[in-house]
Amino acid sequence: AAFVGLAQLPLTPNGKLDRKALPAPDAQAVVTRAYAPPQNAIEQALVTIWAELLGVEKIGRHDHFFELGGHSLLAVRLLSRLQSALSVALPLTTLFAQPELSALAGIIARSELQALPAITPVSREAPLGVSFAQQRLWFLSQLEGVSASYHVPWGVRLSGTLDRAAWRKSL
Repeated sequence: AAFVGLAQLPLTPNGKLDRKALPAPDAQAVVTRAYAPPQNAIEQALVTIWAELLGVEKIGRHDHFFELGGHSLLAVRLLSRLQSALSVALPLTTLFAQPELSALAGIIARSELQALPAITPVSREAPLGVSFAQQRLWFLSQLEGVSASYHVPWGVRLSGTLDRAAWRKSL
């Protein structure tokens, strides 16, 4: 963001703002923040993650995620990285409400750690349970009957011999 003082705005012959005639801001007009290094481990972890995601080398504790080039897609990636690196799950609205590094670090410090459960192997000897998505589809089919919304018609041209038992099992 930059602020340039003008006695009056340049106008086109139609009385509209003439954007091409606006002066370019000089170095004095650009809003800058003094660099302040991270003060604790959480701020240092945030600096490391932000630097990787945003491609910015020097990030201070008063820097703003969106002013450094962050956007909603990077914000989602940031929250995912925070989950894995710091074991903290934050809603996306938290980053939009507190985009300054030190403020976000304070929220993380006050948050409860949420370690993800370990992924354990499941025996393949018995049939596996259905997923939530499969349960939803079954429920909808019971509620509404057969619906063309969830059917995907397709055709296959096969060549060679067909193992009918393997084909039936795969379907």
